Amino acid sequence: MILGKGAYLKQLTAATMQMKSVEVGKEMTGSSPPSVFIGSWNYPDVYAGPMIAPMHGDTRIMDRPEEWISGHRTQEEIIGYRMNLVRGKRMTNACDLDNRFVEKLQEIVLANGSIESEAAFESTPVGHSFSEEHAPFGPSAPLERFEIEAKCWDHSLEKVFYDTDLTARNAVLDLHRTGLPFSSIQKAFSAGTMGRGPNRRLVPTRWSITACDTMIGDRHLSEVKKCPVIDTWRLHEFSSLHNRYAVLLMPTAWQYEWTEAFLHVLGNEEYVFSDHEGFRGKTGYSPLGGCYYSCKMAVLEALAQEHRQAGAIILREALPGYVPMGVFNVRENVRSAMRKPATEFEDIRSALGHISERFTLPVQRFITETTLLQESIKQRQCTLSDFAISAG
Repeated sequence: MILGKGAYLKQLTAATMQMKSVEVGKEMTGSSPPSVFIGSWNYPDVYAGPMIAPMHGDTRIMDRPEEWISGHRTQEEIIGYRMNLVRGKRMTNACDLDNRFVEKLQEIVLANGSIESEAAFESTPVGHSFSEEHAPFGPSAPLERFEIEAKCWDHSLEKVFYDTDLTARNAVLDLHRTGLPFSSIQKAFSAGTMGRGPNRRLVPTRWSITACDTMIGDRHLSEVKKCPVIDTWRLHEFSSLHNRYAVLLMPTAWQYEWTEAFLHVLGNEEYVFSDHEGFRGKTGYSPLGGCYYSCKMAVLEALAQEHRQAGAIILREALPGYVPMGVFNVRENVRSAMRKPATEFEDIRSALGHISERFTLPVQRFITETTLLQESIKQRQCTLSDFAISAG
Protein backbone atom coordinates (compact mmCIF):
# COMPACT_ATOMS: atom_id res chain seq x y z
CA MET A 1 0.00 0.00 0.00
CA ILE A 2 2.80 2.41 0.77
CA LEU A 3 4.14 1.88 -2.75
CA GLY A 4 0.66 2.30 -4.20
CA LYS A 5 -0.12 5.56 -2.45
CA GLY A 6 3.44 6.81 -2.71
CA ALA A 7 3.60 6.23 -6.46
CA TYR A 8 0.21 7.86 -6.98
CA LEU A 9 1.15 10.95 -4.97
CA LYS A 10 4.32 11.30 -7.03
CA GLN A 11 2.13 11.43 -10.11
CA LEU A 12 -0.06 14.08 -8.50
CA THR A 13 2.85 16.26 -7.45
CA ALA A 14 4.45 15.90 -10.88
CA ALA A 15 1.22 17.25 -12.37
CA THR A 16 1.82 20.53 -10.52
CA MET A 17 5.05 21.25 -12.41
CA GLN A 18 3.29 23.69 -14.74
CA MET A 19 2.45 26.01 -11.85
CA LYS A 20 4.45 29.22 -11.75
CA SER A 21 6.28 30.55 -8.72
CA VAL A 22 7.51 34.07 -8.06
CA GLU A 23 10.57 35.28 -9.97
CA VAL A 24 13.38 36.87 -7.98
CA GLY A 25 17.03 37.68 -8.57
CA LYS A 26 20.15 36.59 -6.72
CA GLU A 27 19.49 39.24 -4.09
CA MET A 28 16.20 40.04 -2.38
CA THR A 29 14.68 41.78 0.59
CA GLY A 30 11.32 40.93 2.03
CA SER A 31 9.33 39.63 4.95
CA SER A 32 9.38 36.13 6.42
CA PRO A 33 5.85 35.22 7.66
CA PRO A 34 7.81 33.98 9.92
CA SER A 35 8.78 30.72 8.28
CA VAL A 36 11.66 28.26 8.01
CA PHE A 37 12.05 24.93 6.24
CA ILE A 38 14.29 22.06 7.31
CA GLY A 39 14.85 19.34 4.72
CA SER A 40 15.19 15.64 5.51
CA TRP A 41 17.53 14.50 2.73
CA ASN A 42 20.92 13.32 4.02
CA TYR A 43 19.97 13.68 7.68
CA PRO A 44 21.65 14.61 10.02
CA ASP A 45 23.27 16.95 7.47
CA VAL A 46 20.25 18.84 6.19
CA TYR A 47 19.40 21.84 4.08
CA ALA A 48 17.93 24.42 6.45
CA GLY A 49 16.91 27.98 5.88
CA PRO A 50 14.28 30.71 5.90
CA MET A 51 11.35 31.26 3.58
CA ILE A 52 10.95 34.89 2.54
CA ALA A 53 8.28 36.70 0.55
CA PRO A 54 9.52 39.46 -1.82
CA MET A 55 7.25 41.98 -0.15
CA HIS A 56 7.27 43.92 3.08
CA GLY A 57 4.93 44.11 6.05
CA ASP A 58 2.62 41.53 7.58
CA THR A 59 2.90 38.27 5.60
CA ARG A 60 1.73 35.91 8.37
CA ILE A 61 -1.23 34.63 6.33
CA MET A 62 1.23 33.02 3.90
CA ASP A 63 2.28 30.44 6.50
CA ARG A 64 -0.73 30.21 8.81
CA PRO A 65 -2.72 27.13 7.65
CA GLU A 66 -5.10 27.49 10.60
CA GLU A 67 -6.54 30.59 8.94
CA TRP A 68 -6.91 29.25 5.40
CA ILE A 69 -9.83 26.85 5.74
CA SER A 70 -11.65 28.76 8.46
CA GLY A 71 -11.06 31.96 6.49
CA HIS A 72 -12.59 30.43 3.33
CA ARG A 73 -9.41 30.91 1.29
CA THR A 74 -9.57 29.29 -2.13
CA GLN A 75 -7.05 26.75 -3.36
CA GLU A 76 -5.79 29.36 -5.81
CA GLU A 77 -5.26 31.89 -3.01
CA ILE A 78 -3.36 29.39 -0.85
CA ILE A 79 -1.12 28.27 -3.71
CA GLY A 80 -0.58 31.94 -4.52
CA TYR A 81 0.64 32.58 -0.98
CA ARG A 82 2.98 29.63 -1.07
CA MET A 83 4.43 30.21 -4.54
CA ASN A 84 5.51 33.65 -3.32
CA LEU A 85 7.68 32.16 -0.58
CA VAL A 86 11.33 31.88 -1.60
CA ARG A 87 13.34 29.24 0.22
CA GLY A 88 16.95 29.94 1.08
CA LYS A 89 19.00 26.95 2.19
CA ARG A 90 22.35 26.05 3.66
CA MET A 91 23.74 22.63 4.56
CA THR A 92 23.74 22.36 8.34
CA ASN A 93 24.25 19.53 10.80
CA ALA A 94 21.07 18.97 12.77
CA CYS A 95 23.05 18.70 16.01
CA ASP A 96 25.04 21.90 15.47
CA LEU A 97 22.85 24.63 16.93
CA ASP A 98 25.71 26.75 18.19
CA ASN A 99 26.21 28.90 15.11
CA ARG A 100 24.84 32.27 14.02
CA PHE A 101 22.92 30.90 11.01
CA VAL A 102 20.85 28.49 13.12
CA GLU A 103 20.39 31.20 15.74
CA LYS A 104 18.82 33.40 13.04
CA LEU A 105 16.43 30.60 12.08
CA GLN A 106 15.46 30.25 15.73
CA GLU A 107 14.89 33.99 16.02
CA ILE A 108 12.54 33.77 13.03
CA VAL A 109 10.35 31.02 14.48
CA LEU A 110 10.29 32.67 17.90
CA ALA A 111 9.24 36.04 16.48
CA ASN A 112 5.78 37.37 17.35
CA GLY A 113 5.11 38.40 13.75
CA SER A 114 6.59 38.79 10.30
CA ILE A 115 10.29 39.62 10.27
CA GLU A 116 12.15 41.75 7.73
CA SER A 117 14.90 39.80 5.98
CA GLU A 118 17.64 40.24 3.39
CA ALA A 119 19.15 37.40 1.38
CA ALA A 120 21.80 36.90 -1.27
CA PHE A 121 21.78 33.58 -3.12
CA GLU A 122 24.57 31.64 -4.81
CA SER A 123 22.33 31.31 -7.86
CA THR A 124 18.93 32.57 -8.98
CA PRO A 125 16.18 30.74 -7.04
CA VAL A 126 14.15 28.42 -9.26
CA GLY A 127 11.46 25.73 -9.11
CA HIS A 128 8.85 24.95 -6.50
CA SER A 129 7.88 22.11 -4.16
CA PHE A 130 4.53 20.36 -3.67
CA SER A 131 4.00 17.53 -1.20
CA GLU A 132 1.25 15.60 0.55
CA GLU A 133 3.20 16.12 3.78
CA HIS A 134 4.20 19.80 3.92
CA ALA A 135 2.72 22.98 2.47
CA PRO A 136 4.11 23.93 -0.95
CA PHE A 137 6.64 26.71 -1.46
CA GLY A 138 8.18 28.58 -4.36
CA PRO A 139 11.71 28.80 -5.77
CA SER A 140 14.81 27.89 -3.79
CA ALA A 141 18.57 28.37 -3.93
CA PRO A 142 21.61 28.06 -1.64
CA LEU A 143 22.24 31.10 0.54
CA GLU A 144 25.37 33.18 0.26
CA ARG A 145 24.32 35.77 2.84
CA PHE A 146 21.30 36.14 5.13
CA GLU A 147 20.34 38.89 7.56
CA ILE A 148 17.25 39.61 9.65
CA GLU A 149 16.04 42.61 11.63
CA ALA A 150 15.52 42.36 15.37
CA LYS A 151 11.98 41.34 16.36
CA CYS A 152 10.20 40.77 19.66
CA TRP A 153 9.59 37.11 20.50
CA ASP A 154 6.30 35.42 21.25
CA HIS A 155 6.14 35.25 25.05
CA SER A 156 5.04 31.58 25.22
CA LEU A 157 7.73 30.45 22.77
CA GLU A 158 10.38 32.52 24.54
CA LYS A 159 9.52 30.89 27.87
CA VAL A 160 9.93 27.41 26.37
CA PHE A 161 13.17 28.38 24.63
CA TYR A 162 14.83 29.41 27.89
CA ASP A 163 13.55 26.40 29.85
CA THR A 164 16.32 23.93 29.07
CA ASP A 165 14.99 21.44 31.65
CA LEU A 166 11.64 21.04 29.89
CA THR A 167 11.32 18.08 27.49
CA ALA A 168 10.35 18.81 23.91
CA ARG A 169 7.17 16.77 24.33
CA ASN A 170 6.04 18.73 27.36
CA ALA A 171 6.93 21.96 25.58
CA VAL A 172 4.72 21.06 22.63
CA LEU A 173 1.84 20.06 24.91
CA ASP A 174 2.15 23.17 27.09
CA LEU A 175 2.13 25.44 24.03
CA HIS A 176 -0.90 23.65 22.59
CA ARG A 177 -2.75 24.16 25.86
CA THR A 178 -2.13 27.91 25.63
CA GLY A 179 -3.91 27.97 22.25
CA LEU A 180 -0.82 28.77 20.17
CA PRO A 181 -1.42 27.82 16.51
CA PHE A 182 -0.18 24.35 15.56
CA SER A 183 1.98 25.82 12.78
CA SER A 184 3.84 28.07 15.25
CA ILE A 185 4.48 25.15 17.60
CA GLN A 186 5.66 22.90 14.78
CA LYS A 187 8.10 25.46 13.33
CA ALA A 188 9.60 26.19 16.73
CA PHE A 189 9.98 22.45 17.39
CA SER A 190 11.58 21.97 13.97
CA ALA A 191 14.14 24.74 14.57
CA GLY A 192 15.45 23.11 17.73
CA THR A 193 14.10 25.63 20.24
CA MET A 194 12.59 23.00 22.55
CA GLY A 195 13.86 20.20 24.73
CA ARG A 196 16.52 19.67 27.35
CA GLY A 197 19.62 21.61 26.46
CA PRO A 198 21.99 18.93 25.13
CA ASN A 199 19.14 17.06 23.39
CA ARG A 200 18.00 19.91 21.14
CA ARG A 201 18.19 19.26 17.42
CA LEU A 202 16.95 20.61 14.12
CA VAL A 203 14.06 18.39 13.05
CA PRO A 204 13.13 18.12 9.35
CA THR A 205 9.88 19.94 8.67
CA ARG A 206 8.09 16.84 7.40
CA TRP A 207 9.06 14.84 10.50
CA SER A 208 8.24 17.66 12.89
CA ILE A 209 4.67 17.98 11.58
CA THR A 210 3.89 14.32 12.27
CA ALA A 211 5.78 14.41 15.57
CA CYS A 212 3.69 17.33 16.84
CA ASP A 213 0.45 15.77 15.59
CA THR A 214 1.38 12.53 17.35
CA MET A 215 2.39 14.10 20.66
CA ILE A 216 -0.76 16.22 20.85
CA GLY A 217 -2.96 13.36 19.66
CA ASP A 218 -1.51 10.92 22.21
CA ARG A 219 -2.09 13.38 25.04
CA HIS A 220 -5.72 13.83 23.99
CA LEU A 221 -6.14 10.07 23.62
CA SER A 222 -5.05 9.45 27.21
CA GLU A 223 -7.77 11.90 28.30
CA VAL A 224 -10.46 10.58 25.94
CA LYS A 225 -10.03 6.99 27.08
CA LYS A 226 -11.17 8.05 30.57
CA CYS A 227 -14.33 9.76 29.27
CA PRO A 228 -17.84 8.28 28.89
CA VAL A 229 -18.75 6.84 25.49
CA ILE A 230 -21.27 8.70 23.31
CA ASP A 231 -24.68 7.05 23.15
CA THR A 232 -25.60 7.51 19.49
CA TRP A 233 -24.10 7.51 15.99
CA ARG A 234 -22.86 10.97 15.01
CA LEU A 235 -21.79 12.29 11.63
CA HIS A 236 -19.75 15.46 11.10
CA GLU A 237 -19.30 16.65 7.51
CA PHE A 238 -17.24 19.28 5.73
CA SER A 239 -16.05 20.06 2.20
CA SER A 240 -13.40 22.45 0.87
CA LEU A 241 -10.42 22.62 -1.50
CA HIS A 242 -11.83 19.83 -3.70
CA ASN A 243 -12.08 17.51 -0.68
CA ARG A 244 -15.12 15.99 1.00
CA TYR A 245 -14.98 14.61 4.55
CA ALA A 246 -17.31 12.47 6.66
CA VAL A 247 -16.37 11.86 10.31
CA LEU A 248 -18.49 9.02 11.69
CA LEU A 249 -18.37 8.76 15.49
CA MET A 250 -19.53 5.42 16.88
CA PRO A 251 -20.91 4.61 20.36
CA THR A 252 -17.88 2.42 21.15
CA ALA A 253 -14.59 2.66 22.98
CA TRP A 254 -11.84 4.43 21.06
CA GLN A 255 -10.86 2.92 17.72
CA TYR A 256 -9.85 4.75 14.59
CA GLU A 257 -9.87 4.27 10.84
CA TRP A 258 -8.78 6.72 8.13
CA THR A 259 -9.85 5.98 4.55
CA GLU A 260 -9.17 8.27 1.62
CA ALA A 261 -10.31 8.01 -1.98
CA PHE A 262 -8.72 9.85 -4.90
CA LEU A 263 -11.26 10.14 -7.68
CA HIS A 264 -10.48 11.28 -11.24
CA VAL A 265 -7.86 13.79 -10.11
CA LEU A 266 -5.54 12.91 -13.00
CA GLY A 267 -7.93 11.05 -15.28
CA ASN A 268 -10.25 8.12 -14.68
CA GLU A 269 -8.47 6.71 -11.63
CA GLU A 270 -10.29 5.66 -8.47
CA TYR A 271 -7.82 4.78 -5.72
CA VAL A 272 -8.82 4.02 -2.12
CA PHE A 273 -6.30 3.73 0.74
CA SER A 274 -7.13 2.80 4.33
CA ASP A 275 -5.45 2.18 7.68
CA HIS A 276 -6.72 1.72 11.22
CA GLU A 277 -5.94 1.05 14.87
CA GLY A 278 -7.77 -0.38 17.86
CA PHE A 279 -8.05 0.74 21.46
CA ARG A 280 -4.43 -0.12 22.22
CA GLY A 281 -3.09 1.96 19.37
CA LYS A 282 -0.84 1.23 16.43
CA THR A 283 2.62 -0.26 16.13
CA GLY A 284 4.82 1.18 13.42
CA TYR A 285 4.31 4.13 11.11
CA SER A 286 1.15 4.25 9.03
CA PRO A 287 1.64 3.52 5.30
CA LEU A 288 -0.74 6.41 4.63
CA GLY A 289 1.77 8.94 5.91
CA GLY A 290 1.31 12.06 7.99
CA CYS A 291 -2.36 12.60 7.11
CA TYR A 292 -3.24 9.56 9.26
CA TYR A 293 -1.87 11.34 12.35
CA SER A 294 -3.20 14.80 11.45
CA CYS A 295 -6.73 13.47 11.14
CA LYS A 296 -6.42 11.45 14.34
CA MET A 297 -5.22 14.50 16.27
CA ALA A 298 -8.07 16.68 14.97
CA VAL A 299 -10.74 14.14 16.00
CA LEU A 300 -9.22 13.52 19.43
CA GLU A 301 -8.84 17.26 20.02
CA ALA A 302 -12.60 17.71 19.56
CA LEU A 303 -13.50 14.67 21.68
CA ALA A 304 -11.22 15.84 24.50
CA GLN A 305 -12.86 19.27 24.46
CA GLU A 306 -16.25 17.58 24.77
CA HIS A 307 -14.99 15.11 27.42
CA ARG A 308 -16.44 12.17 25.49
CA GLN A 309 -15.12 8.94 23.99
CA ALA A 310 -16.08 7.36 20.67
CA GLY A 311 -14.84 5.18 17.88
CA ALA A 312 -14.00 7.21 14.77
CA ILE A 313 -14.23 6.25 11.11
CA ILE A 314 -13.28 9.03 8.70
CA LEU A 315 -13.93 8.93 4.96
CA ARG A 316 -12.32 11.40 2.58
CA GLU A 317 -12.78 12.02 -1.12
CA ALA A 318 -10.23 14.02 -3.11
CA LEU A 319 -12.00 15.17 -6.26
CA PRO A 320 -11.01 16.64 -9.66
CA GLY A 321 -9.04 19.84 -9.10
CA TYR A 322 -7.38 18.54 -5.94
CA VAL A 323 -3.70 19.46 -5.49
CA PRO A 324 -1.44 17.97 -2.76
CA MET A 325 -0.69 20.85 -0.38
CA GLY A 326 0.37 19.14 2.85
CA VAL A 327 -1.33 17.45 5.77
CA PHE A 328 -2.68 20.78 7.03
CA ASN A 329 -5.38 20.13 4.42
CA VAL A 330 -6.57 17.09 6.37
CA ARG A 331 -6.03 18.52 9.86
CA GLU A 332 -7.86 21.80 9.25
CA ASN A 333 -10.69 20.26 7.22
CA VAL A 334 -11.33 17.65 9.91
CA ARG A 335 -11.15 20.34 12.58
CA SER A 336 -13.75 22.29 10.60
CA ALA A 337 -15.92 19.18 10.31
CA MET A 338 -15.75 18.60 14.07
CA ARG A 339 -16.84 22.19 14.72
CA LYS A 340 -19.98 21.63 12.64
CA PRO A 341 -23.09 20.35 14.46
CA ALA A 342 -23.38 16.57 14.16
CA THR A 343 -26.22 14.74 12.48
CA GLU A 344 -27.35 11.89 14.74
CA PHE A 345 -28.47 8.44 13.62
CA GLU A 346 -29.90 5.40 15.36
CA ASP A 347 -27.65 2.92 13.58
CA ILE A 348 -24.75 2.57 11.17
CA ARG A 349 -26.99 1.74 8.22
CA SER A 350 -28.77 5.09 8.46
CA ALA A 351 -25.47 6.96 8.79
CA LEU A 352 -23.93 5.26 5.77
CA GLY A 353 -27.08 5.80 3.77
CA HIS A 354 -26.76 9.51 4.47
CA ILE A 355 -23.10 9.49 3.40
CA SER A 356 -23.92 7.62 0.18
CA GLU A 357 -26.24 10.44 -0.86
CA ARG A 358 -23.43 12.98 -0.60
CA PHE A 359 -20.30 11.15 -1.70
CA THR A 360 -19.29 10.45 -5.28
CA LEU A 361 -17.76 7.00 -4.66
CA PRO A 362 -20.36 4.33 -3.83
CA VAL A 363 -20.24 3.59 -0.13
CA GLN A 364 -19.84 -0.13 -0.89
CA ARG A 365 -16.39 0.63 -2.30
CA PHE A 366 -15.31 2.27 0.94
CA ILE A 367 -16.64 -0.71 2.89
CA THR A 368 -14.70 -3.26 0.86
CA GLU A 369 -11.42 -1.36 1.40
CA THR A 370 -11.78 -0.95 5.17
CA THR A 371 -11.36 -3.08 8.29
CA LEU A 372 -13.13 -1.35 11.18
CA LEU A 373 -16.04 -0.24 9.03
CA GLN A 374 -16.57 -3.80 7.81
CA GLU A 375 -16.36 -5.15 11.35
CA SER A 376 -18.85 -2.57 12.64
CA ILE A 377 -21.32 -3.54 9.93
CA LYS A 378 -20.96 -7.26 10.69
CA GLN A 379 -21.40 -6.71 14.42
CA ARG A 380 -24.72 -5.04 13.73
CA GLN A 381 -25.89 -7.84 11.45
CA CYS A 382 -25.87 -5.81 8.27
CA THR A 383 -24.76 -7.00 4.86
CA LEU A 384 -23.06 -5.21 1.98
CA SER A 385 -26.29 -5.31 0.01
CA ASP A 386 -27.88 -3.13 2.68
CA PHE A 387 -25.74 -0.29 1.39
CA ALA A 388 -26.47 -0.64 -2.31
CA ILE A 389 -27.71 2.92 -2.43
CA SER A 390 -27.05 5.06 -5.44
CA ALA A 391 -24.79 8.08 -4.88
CA GLY A 392 -26.58 11.39 -5.00
